[in-house]
Amino acid sequence: MKKIAVIQDLSGLGKCSLTAAIPVISVMGVQAVPLPTAVLSNQTGYPSYYCDDYTEHMEQIMEEWEKRSFSPDGIYTGFLADEEQADKILDFLRRFRQEKTMVLVDPVMGDNGSAYGIYTEGLREKMIQLVRSAQVITPNLTEALLLLYGKEEMEKRYARFLELAGEKRLAQIGKTGEQLANEYGLQAAVITGVENDACVGNLVVENHNSFWRFAKKIGGSYSGTGDLFASVLSAGLVKGMSMTTCVEMAVKFLSKAIEETVKEGTDRNDGVCFEKYLGELL
Repeated sequence: MKKIAVIQDLSGLGKCSLTAAIPVISVMGVQAVPLPTAVLSNQTGYPSYYCDDYTEHMEQIMEEWEKRSFSPDGIYTGFLADEEQADKILDFLRRFRQEKTMVLVDPVMGDNGSAYGIYTEGLREKMIQLVRSAQVITPNLTEALLLLYGKEEMEKRYARFLELAGEKRLAQIGKTGEQLANEYGLQAAVITGVENDACVGNLVVENHNSFWRFAKKIGGSYSGTGDLFASVLSAGLVKGMSMTTCVEMAVKFLSKAIEETVKEGTDRNDGVCFEKYLGELL
């Protein structure tokens, strides 16, 4: 069975990171091998949370995995709390990555034109190192601009994007995706969750070709949707599926889950009701 090392935090409430990745990757017929970066009572979007940082334990876990000659088919990284955790993951890549290992990095640093509280220029530099080590990345538009320009310039450019609409906006975002893929030597860059009129689009730039996949916009923004999307891609790509198939599968799966979430009136921090639609990924 194919195996993916999933390096993310474990949040009890909020359905994101490992609690989103493990069921999705598993139902797609791939073994998810978690390496927790932290254990949280709930994800950080809630008013308060308890966090047990696992950075110091990551080395001990890696040493045990080395004893067992662990060789993942894929490595998928998401939210990182600080630069030290990024260094641990770079070390993980040096120790466990093989020639055919697929590396997917979700460079979690911000959203909606604002950097998260964890953001520092030092973390950005570490994230760039991770991105350069990846074949595929799945930033949202804010994170794509942060990778290319840093915080101050991101805010200016994001504001300009908001002034555009329709095809003009999509064309400019398309250029950003192409620049991202070229600058960091990526097999594919997927810019996720781009709102345009009544739709949400995902831009895929792969091997100098690009395409959009859209879904009807339903409800608001929910915790963990990016994690679910990236999890579908990581499992699908490790299994040899095409990027087009993976993205279409992820969009269909998420659209149904978000529609169910809106019907139930679920709070955005609680994440989307994806469980009953896992069968879509079989």
